[in-house]
Formats: sequence, C-alpha cells, structure tokens
Amino acid sequence: MYDLPEEIDVQADGPLRIITLNRPDALNAVNDELHTGLARLWTHLNDDLDARVAVLTGAGKAFSAGGDFAYLAELGQNSRLRAKTIAHGRDIVLGMARCRVPLVTAVNGPAVGLGCSLVALSDIVYMAETAYLKDPHVQVGLVAADGGPLTWPLHTSLLLAKEYALTGAKIPADRAHTMGLVNHVVADPVSEALACAKRILELPRQAVESTKRLLNLHLERAVLATLDYANAAEDLSFQTEDFRATIARLTAPRG
Repeated sequence: MYDLPEEIDVQADGPLRIITLNRPDALNAVNDELHTGLARLWTHLNDDLDARVAVLTGAGKAFSAGGDFAYLAELGQNSRLRAKTIAHGRDIVLGMARCRVPLVTAVNGPAVGLGCSLVALSDIVYMAETAYLKDPHVQVGLVAADGGPLTWPLHTSLLLAKEYALTGAKIPADRAHTMGLVNHVVADPVSEALACAKRILELPRQAVESTKRLLNLHLERAVLATLDYANAAEDLSFQTEDFRATIARLTAPRG
C-alpha cells in the first residue's frame, strides 16, 4: 500500500500497519529505491487516518545492512543523486520525528548505518538477542547526517555516543539495552513488537498520539539544532579522497 517501491512492503491489519524493509537478498541494504521509499513513507503513514500504530522490521536475516556499496559509490560521483539523497535523509529524520503514529520496531538482525538510525528514531524497540547496532559512517569516510550522532545523546550518555559514533564499533544487543538504545532484548522481536502494538491499540487514540508528540518535541528540537550542519558536512564528506578510496576498496572485484 501507499504506492511505495517494492523495497518497502506495507501491510494493513485493521488499524495496525506492518512495515517491512524488503531487500532480503541484499540484507536490506539501502539503495536509491529503498531510501526514496523511506523518505515518502512517513508522510503516507501520517496521512493514513485509519492507522493507529505501526511495526517496522526487516525481511530475512537482517534489519538493514546499511548503505549498499554500489549506491554509496554512485553518490560520490553523481551530485544530483547526492543532493536528492541528502534531502531525502532530512525527510526521513523529520518525518519520523513528526509522525503521529507510534512506531514499534523489531530489530530482527543487524541494524547498520541507516538501519541503526531508524532504530534510534523509533518509539519502542525490541531487539533480537543475536542482533547488533552499528553506525559505520566514519569508517567509510562519511559524516552521519541521518545517523546515530543526531539522536544518541538523547538516549545515552554523550561519552558513549561519542565512543560508538567516532569508532563505528558494533553495539551488541545486551550492550545496546544497557546503554538505553533499545527497550527490550528478546528471542522473537517481531512477535513482541506486534504484541506491544496491539496493547497500544487498546488505549485512547488522542491520548496516545498527543503523548507521543509531547515526547518527540524534545527529539525534534535536538534534531533541528544539528541537522543543517550534518547535511552540509555529509555532502562534503562524499567528495573527499578518503571516502572515494574507501569505497573503491570495498567495491573492487575480489579475485
């Protein structure tokens, strides 16, 4: 539904919307179609007056493996695509922050790059015991304009946010829970997220939506304070030799 690319599947179950990142053969790595769909998704969801709660997860073994390397390489070379993508990144961040519909996220596998960002912008997060978070922007020479550094300082200490943003290190599920980056570590995050969503559906709609908005005003204020700088810095980082050399190495044929 919502006339989105096939890389994002949205199903309706009464007032519940089940959103699935749908590139399982690529571990739901983000390409142009998936990124564009995510930029459009939140407006559609917000305007869907029958929708009262949503669950977000990934198809297959991963939540999202982050940016597709071929897509990242093209972003370094194509200024028009880069401008569109950076604008869409802004739309994703603000769209999620402003969406009236509570979003319960089921992290069924690794959540890397933009996948990690989607987790950070969610309302309630259930994470598989074997999953992990990772924001590797700096490792490929990029600034995370839509990544962990935008929101992690609201979830955890500034020192911990700096440690993982500046190193790109993996955050195992238990560590993510201890840091406050996810709510629950469970064996079956999809089932738990669906159960949580159904509990929310039993509550008065106006109270739920207004309470979410009240809380997300803090998030939106923090994001707006940093987003323009982050976008400009990310655009510049796509044009650096460090980024180009790293992507060339990652996309080189393996013999």
